[in-house]
Order: sequence, then structure tokens, then C-alpha cells
Amino acid sequence: MITEKITKMLNKQVNQEFYSAYLYLQMSAFFEEEKLSGFAAWMKIQSGEEYKHAMKLYEYVLQANAKVELQKIDAPKNKWKDVLDVFHDTYKHEKQITGYINEIVDFALTEKDFATFSFLQWFVTEQVEEESTALLILDKIKLIGDNKTGLFFLDREMAGRART
Repeated sequence: MITEKITKMLNKQVNQEFYSAYLYLQMSAFFEEEKLSGFAAWMKIQSGEEYKHAMKLYEYVLQANAKVELQKIDAPKNKWKDVLDVFHDTYKHEKQITGYINEIVDFALTEKDFATFSFLQWFVTEQVEEESTALLILDKIKLIGDNKTGLFFLDREMAGRART
């Protein structure tokens, strides 16, 4: 059984992952409104991934014979200036999620909760990928600048993301 403090932290992370899914779905809607269907599709897939992350944590808490306590999910931001603004927020958000995961990992190690520490290693690795991907897209958008043709081609590239 995991401690009450670890349970609380994991439940908070479940909420953070559901919020991430909600945020990326809102970003998908923004891109649909902007007629950037490739970016919209990419964000919709990202939203689904974040939902899966929440469920992975949810299942772990249950398997550890602890109590799942779902919390209120805040409404995400719903207005951005442009594609660059969205991906600035995406990268910033992923860095924030990494911080939350690292906090739980650090506490699990301090508490000698090696099962939770081991379980969370998947999330640690996943966050490296999440940050790297968000930064790569952000850098491409910066490189494109105001070039509409470049944005058109990047939108097509974003549409090619496969579902996992």
C-alpha cells in the first residue's frame, strides 16, 4: 500500500493529466477555427495521449489499494494569438508537468516507495519526449515566421501524426 501523501500526489497528477487532455482538446478546437486541420488533428491525438496518461496513474493507484479521488478539472485557456502562441503554451505546460512528475518521483524516493518510484520512470521518460517534441515544433514555427506557405506545409506534416 502506498502512503496517504503519495496517494494525494498521484491523485493530483491524475487531475493534471486530465487537465492536459482538456487543454490540448481546446487547442485542437482553436486550430479547427483557424482552418489548420493538421495542427487540430495533432492536438486531438495529443489530448488522447494525455487521457491515457491519466488512466495509467488511475489504475496504479487502484492496484496499490489506495483511493482514487478525482478532482475538479479547471477550464483551460481558450484564446491564443496564433500558432506560435499555442506552442509556447504547449512547451511551457509540458515543462510544468515534468516538474510535477519529478516532485512525485523525488518524494517517492525519499519515502523509499520503490514501487511508485519504478512505476513513475515511464512518465519521466515520456516527459523527455513530450518536451522535446513540443520544442521541436515550436522551433519549426519560429523558423517559418510569417511565411504562410511554410505554415501550410507544417500543417500538412502535423496531420501525418499517427495515433498511438
